[in-house]
Amino acid sequence: MLHPQTTLLINVIQKLSLARELETIISLVKDTARDLTEADGASFILQDNDHCFYVDENAIAPLWKGKRFPMSICIGGWVMLNRQPVIITNVFGDNRIPFEAYEPTFVKSLAVVPIRTQAPVGAIGVYWSRHHCATAEQIQTLQALADSTSIAMENVQIYSQLEQRVQERTLALESANQSLKQEITERKRAEEEVRRLSVTDELTGLYNRRGFLFLAEQQWKLAHRHKTLYVLVFLDLDGLKKVNDTYGHEIGDRMISDLATLLKNNLRESDIIGRVGGDEFVIFALKKFGDSQELTKRLQLAINQFNLQEKRVYQLSASIGIVDCHPCENCSLEKYMANADAAMYMQKRAKKQARV
Repeated sequence: MLHPQTTLLINVIQKLSLARELETIISLVKDTARDLTEADGASFILQDNDHCFYVDENAIAPLWKGKRFPMSICIGGWVMLNRQPVIITNVFGDNRIPFEAYEPTFVKSLAVVPIRTQAPVGAIGVYWSRHHCATAEQIQTLQALADSTSIAMENVQIYSQLEQRVQERTLALESANQSLKQEITERKRAEEEVRRLSVTDELTGLYNRRGFLFLAEQQWKLAHRHKTLYVLVFLDLDGLKKVNDTYGHEIGDRMISDLATLLKNNLRESDIIGRVGGDEFVIFALKKFGDSQELTKRLQLAINQFNLQEKRVYQLSASIGIVDCHPCENCSLEKYMANADAAMYMQKRAKKQARV
């Protein structure tokens, strides 16, 4: 059967092996040192440059907790400097003891062992209020505690370093992850912009030919399913070449943009509008008029109002062709576009003949 002191030492060594903070070690060691030696007090001392720092204590009365003493006049310093334990049965009969520090205390006898015999980092001191000579067994047990304390302190330092590395690595990974998220967001934004540009006319913001055909085809499929009538309108901006030649392409671009804005302002959001050529526009709209030509009249009226209200060096004018799109007919959207284009050219020729 193990001696109670041995059992106590084994238990505390196990606890020290699991300690992850210096405060935990200090608390365990000061309490255990006093119990192992049946002393009236115990101190945990750390080397602080050329001073002994009395970090904490467990005693029947206050000792030196929180105080610092030069190593040259402190018995704890003597133990660390000489790397060996010390036993003093009468503190007032040993010239290594600073009497003025001990006189106010209960201490009559003491024993101190170094924490780590090679390059000590601290010491454990135990004190008695009576004259007592620490036994070899007590010193051996106390030194075993000090050796385990040294290992535990090294483990805490290693654990702290590892924890710091983990934190630094975690921060680095979080930073990399954040950068990756930002890159993904920027890439998605760029992809969306590419997709937008791939179906949008940059000058007017309307759909280009590709975008118009894609959306109109989807709408045309729904029209087939629900037997819904649509109209397809083809517009050609009159006089664009003359404006470009006379005033330059910047004014010509403004003329194109004016017509695009006019169309957007006078059609429903559900209507699909596209610029499919330099001066060519196309509209795919739900038919809600008794006569398809009513839409043509509305657009022509809007153009006339624009010319009256806006002071431009040009007059907006458009040749318009319109066809009904019947879902029951076996006709493609591009065929309807061709028919509307043909109707537009008929109107354009009629305008030229009227001017002649």
